[in-house]
Amino acid sequence: MAAKLKKGDKIVVLTGKDKGKEGTISSVNPKTGKAIVEGINVAIRHVKQSQNSQGGRVPQAMPIQLSNLSLIDANGKATRVGFKMDGDKKVRFAKTTGDVI
Repeated sequence: MAAKLKKGDKIVVLTGKDKGKEGTISSVNPKTGKAIVEGINVAIRHVKQSQNSQGGRVPQAMPIQLSNLSLIDANGKATRVGFKMDGDKKVRFAKTTGDVI
């Protein structure tokens, strides 16, 4: 099945500790059904010092389930994503407005 959310999409979090926060998808893993969003689901990781880095406590964005994310349409509201044929090309569209993404 084609991924409905892609890298670079503006999204809003629907559930969890970051509910209501907005961000941009930096990577998607369709095999596990998860995405990494900048500034969302941040965990503190302890990094050991090395010659190249200082080390210490480093905030890192962790993967979040795709079902907990929703695309933001042109009006700034959360919308579901659908697919339709535009001529001979398959395109994504916002279900609330019908606009092609």
